[in-house]
Amino acid sequence: MSYHPSVPSADPLQFYQSSYGQPYGAASPPSGPGTHSSSMMGVGVGAGGLAPSSMGNMGSMGNMGRMGPAPGAGHPYGVPPPPPNGIEVNWRIAFTSGGFDGEPPLLEELGINFGHIWDKAFAALNPFRPIHKNIMDDTDLAGPLLFCLMFGVFLLMSGKVHFSYIYGLGAVGCLSMYAILNLMSERGVDGSTTVSVLGYCLLPMVLLSMITAVLRLTATIDLILSCLSICWCTYSASTMFVTVLDMNEQRLLVAYPVGLLYAIFALMTIF
Repeated sequence: MSYHPSVPSADPLQFYQSSYGQPYGAASPPSGPGTHSSSMMGVGVGAGGLAPSSMGNMGSMGNMGRMGPAPGAGHPYGVPPPPPNGIEVNWRIAFTSGGFDGEPPLLEELGINFGHIWDKAFAALNPFRPIHKNIMDDTDLAGPLLFCLMFGVFLLMSGKVHFSYIYGLGAVGCLSMYAILNLMSERGVDGSTTVSVLGYCLLPMVLLSMITAVLRLTATIDLILSCLSICWCTYSASTMFVTVLDMNEQRLLVAYPVGLLYAIFALMTIF
């Protein structure tokens, strides 16, 4: 009695029949009287591996995920088209609020607000105008750094290279005033407020350095202008400090160290 193995009627690896045609570029199975039918080619797994028809069907199933055109299709160089919504990329958009709706400008994200800089600079130039108590709530270092840079540039135009002295003296003066004000005031003051007030009130000294760089004045006029600039800077800075810290009764004690600091800057300007 002989045993004959049963032949499966279909490929066990072919779970679903694909409704898609053969992939682009795939060779069509030969047809004709001398070829086998697809049902004969798809019988079982032989000694050489999977049947050709099953491999073709798996290729068709793998091609099902490609529903849309390839990226860059239709472009002469295969480069994808630009993003929609017409977003323009240029320097104006980089520093303004263009590009996306509701996006703040880059300078505002960096903490540089030219409106606040102008208000504080005008308060330093006009100390007789009443100063708001919350003028230094939004402290920034952009204005003080800009004024120190301008002061050094005008001194450079006069033939004096004092950039290191300006920033070094400014750092020592800010640390000293920070310590003094925290010892004198009950509320206390932070370092950014101290640097902001002293930096903005340096603006009259910047104007003095600009005048001495452009005009050749006598020693007497230079001395008079230096004294006026020292008084101007001292009055502006002391007014801001006593207004913010509620130290009206200690104004002279605040003005004395501030005046010494600006006097050193004046000596750097005229000598």
